[in-house]
Amino acid sequence: MWSLLTLYQLLRRAMVEAAESRPGTDPDRCGFTIALQTARDLLVRAEGIVEQGIGAIGRRVLSALSPERRPRVRTRKVKSPISRYAERKMDGRPDGSRTVTSVTITLLQPPPSPTALPTTMVREYVGAGQTDHRMTRVLTVLRAEPERQWRAREIAELLGDVTLITTYRQLARWTERGLIRRIRTGRYAAVAPTRTTALRTRPKR
Repeated sequence: MWSLLTLYQLLRRAMVEAAESRPGTDPDRCGFTIALQTARDLLVRAEGIVEQGIGAIGRRVLSALSPERRPRVRTRKVKSPISRYAERKMDGRPDGSRTVTSVTITLLQPPPSPTALPTTMVREYVGAGQTDHRMTRVLTVLRAEPERQWRAREIAELLGDVTLITTYRQLARWTERGLIRRIRTGRYAAVAPTRTTALRTRPKR
């Protein structure tokens, strides 16, 4: 395997040196198959072992350069009409090749840093007008937005007096008790209210 990799790198190096000897030549136009066949012929005939310049491999590669590649600016698409790959979506990219005249680069602002959570849990929450139990506050917020799927970190930031690990433990405990429901991993929501049907009493005859 190491011998094959060494041979591959030597051939690629010879192709690049041949392309650099002719300014403006793209190394992608050099054919690897031509370089490999030339090296094989030289090895069989024991020729060109010590040679200055680009050598026989470089001259053979430059004599049969591939045409320049067109710039690809369109989406790759499977040509077969029957394929397991889905058709490309209408993403706004052109269907035909176009000449690229300018490139616009937009720098996006980094997302804001998440709110720092406390490193230790406060056993009893004491604050201005905040005297309710922690579970009661969470249930009130979740029931106010029953369709929203809350993350554990969002609930921890809402409480402001517990660590993230403690929040996971309490949410798991409340889920087991049926106070809240877990939609999926790390997402919680309020328990849907149960519907009660009033029974009609028949009048006595």
